[in-house]
Amino acid sequence: MAASVGQRCLRWLPGVAWRSRRPHCEDVVLSHFLQSLRKPSLRTFSTNARKVHTAPARTLSLLRPLPILVATGGGYAGYRQYEKYRERELEKLGLDVPPKLAGHWEVALYKSVPTRLLSRAWGRLNQVELPHWLRRPVYSLYIWTFGVNMKEAAVEDLHHYRNLSEFFRRKLKPQARPVCGLHSVISPSDGKILNFGQVKNCEVEQVKGVTYSLESFLGPRTPTEDLPFPPAVRHRSFRSQLVTREGNELYHCVIYLAPGDYHCFHSPTDWTVAHRRHFPGSLMSVNPGMARWIKELFCHNERVVLTGDWKHGFFSLTAVGATNVGSIRIYFDRDLHTNSPRYSKGSYNDFSFVTHANKEGIPMRKGEHLGEFNLGSTIVLIFEAPKDFNFSLQAGQKIRFGEALGSL
Repeated sequence: MAASVGQRCLRWLPGVAWRSRRPHCEDVVLSHFLQSLRKPSLRTFSTNARKVHTAPARTLSLLRPLPILVATGGGYAGYRQYEKYRERELEKLGLDVPPKLAGHWEVALYKSVPTRLLSRAWGRLNQVELPHWLRRPVYSLYIWTFGVNMKEAAVEDLHHYRNLSEFFRRKLKPQARPVCGLHSVISPSDGKILNFGQVKNCEVEQVKGVTYSLESFLGPRTPTEDLPFPPAVRHRSFRSQLVTREGNELYHCVIYLAPGDYHCFHSPTDWTVAHRRHFPGSLMSVNPGMARWIKELFCHNERVVLTGDWKHGFFSLTAVGATNVGSIRIYFDRDLHTNSPRYSKGSYNDFSFVTHANKEGIPMRKGEHLGEFNLGSTIVLIFEAPKDFNFSLQAGQKIRFGEALGSL
């Protein structure tokens, strides 16, 4: 009688004894055969020292680093969100929550992200002209997401803006931002007040409880620099060196510009700009959450420091860059080029507006256009004023360009 198909196949299995009169052996052999198909085989390489077994490619594919990185990053992000939620709940109860600062490894890991390259790519994308039919839906989505008030724009027609860059740098109607003339200093931009007050020492608060070094932020000084304040004196603190008149104090104010805010900034008072210092640096996010997490965040990031004089002494305005905000433009400074591919850590570039023909610098009137960002960022004011200078602000409040920051 002819053997069945299964029996004929089993006869070819190596090392298996075939017995036609014992049917239960067929089941045992068949089960061994099926198990051998299910189990991945190990490849064996014979060497003089020992045998080396290698796993199949399917097993090695499970060890790819991408899923591990995604899982680790997702877990860390979830943990950070839980901490933020817990802090908000404690603040609602009226409890003072001390800020939890990032460690050195966390800051180094964040700085390893190519934010400068991503910001340049974002800048190129913003310059791409959108088709006429696509402009309204794209800009409408942005307006809805960030709460932009287009009724204040000089041009409300969304089809007028050829690309995202033009939309970000939109101008306002003249009557939309009346400039307060009764006070000494006005807000140079729309934004949110992160911190303000008198500078007590050489550490300045970027948000409550988190500080940055005043000298690191403005940069070191040497006697040869053509700066609008006296040369450095070793026995005096950096803060006291900025105060040029007896009886005055040093004040500061930090304004955060959100993506939906008006992106141009103006002169906060009548003053003369004598010097510009450009710090190439990182482009980490500067939103209030990051400012609360990373100490000396403003000192890490790219920034443009304008220094000069006003009627009470030293005055400075610093535009701080951020992620996707590597482009900082100062209207009267054509030599300024930010977010350049050539980045030297810890370096800075100086430029003096004081020349033989112009021995004072660039005069700026209160409310005059000074510069612009391509997206939201931060402006820091550090200035000298008499002791009776008072801020008319509250931490966390929203402010618009032209409104008063403080008065004498």
